[in-house]
Order: sequence, then C-alpha cells, then structure tokens
Amino acid sequence: MLSLCLYLVLLYMTNSIIVPSIDFGDLKGYQSLNKLLSAIAWNDIAIANWNHDYPYAPKAKFRIAYDQQAIVIQYKIEEEVIKAHYYMHNDNIWEDSCVEFFISFDNRKHYYNFEFNPIGAGLIGYGTSIKAERSRLTRQQIDQVEVFTCIERNNLGTQWSLIQYIPYSAFSYSQVTYAFLKENPIFANFYKCGDHLPKPHFLSWNKINHPTPNFHLPEFFGELFFE
Repeated sequence: MLSLCLYLVLLYMTNSIIVPSIDFGDLKGYQSLNKLLSAIAWNDIAIANWNHDYPYAPKAKFRIAYDQQAIVIQYKIEEEVIKAHYYMHNDNIWEDSCVEFFISFDNRKHYYNFEFNPIGAGLIGYGTSIKAERSRLTRQQIDQVEVFTCIERNNLGTQWSLIQYIPYSAFSYSQVTYAFLKENPIFANFYKCGDHLPKPHFLSWNKINHPTPNFHLPEFFGELFFE
C-alpha cells in the first residue's frame, strides 16, 4: 500500500513535455539554431526545492527539439552574477553558473548528466544514482556536443543563453536513434544551479522531494514524449 501511495504521489508531481521534431539540417551557430527553435514553447526551471536555505531564484527556462541526428536544447538565464571560472571539460562545472540536463533511456535505472557553464565547458556522466558507480565521458567525447552561447550585460541586468546540439553518438553507453526516442518512454529533468556563486541556488523543472540539494534522484525525473 505504501509503494502504491508513493507511486501516485510521484505520478501527480511529474511534469511532461512533448518534444517536437525539427529538421535542423546542416545549420549550426547560435543565430541559426535560435531562429529554428523560435516557434517552440519555453519551459520554466523554476522550482526552488530548498528555498528555505537557498531563497535566491534566477529566471531560468529551456526549450527542446530533436531531429534524425541530435537532441537540441536551448536555455535562457537571467541572474545577478554570471560566473564561468572553469574552461576545461570535466572540471567542477556545477560551481559556476550552470545548466544541467539529466536523461534516462531505461526507465530511470541509468541516466546521463550534461552540465555546462556559459562558455561551453562541460561535464557528462553516466550510470546509476550511486555516484561511485558513475563514469565520466572523456574530454574528446564531450567535444561531440556542440555548444553555442550568447551573453548580454547592460543596465537592465545580465542574462545568457546556451544552445546544445547533442548528437546521438554522445550517448556513448546507449543505442539512441530517432526511432528509439519516438517509440520508448524517456525520462529527464532540467536544472539551474551555481554552487559557488554569491547566492547559491538549486532549481529544477520537475519537483524533487529530498531534504538537501541533490539532482541525482532519477525517481523525480519528468517524462519526455518525442513526437
């Protein structure tokens, strides 16, 4: 009975997105991809699961699409401070202004975590939620993800946008294809954090029910429906 109640609670809390298919072709670059994505609705990364201890909440949102070759995600962030200290892949990216995308292709048993800062330095891991069992992709593998960014700073404030072009080959431990995404349940969550910013924050798209900040909880992933 307890397991059933927990399942119903998680079901009630789960967000979902219909991911549209767009033909990106050979177009790359921030302006080109931004234009192709312009008709797609934004989704807020606005749940401050630990707002008692971390009350600051920057404005964060994302939109997502895919085609025969890749998943493409655009983030838009408005925050008081933009920090990009790390410039090498596999550094402590989460300490900077950071956007994160976690995705599971096997019903939340294993998942990938994509973590990137405003200058395109990234970290990608794979495995279960037991951190000792997770593996990181190499810098060469991370370089498969093409990143395009735009930073604006003026008297109205600071904001930045990042577009990730994630080819299916970047999912090194999985056989991901366009058809696979359409035919299988896919679970994910999206985050905005900045552990070492003047005002640390930990925001998510789908709600997380845990006493302390922790994004590595796939039981709280939402669902993506690839149309």
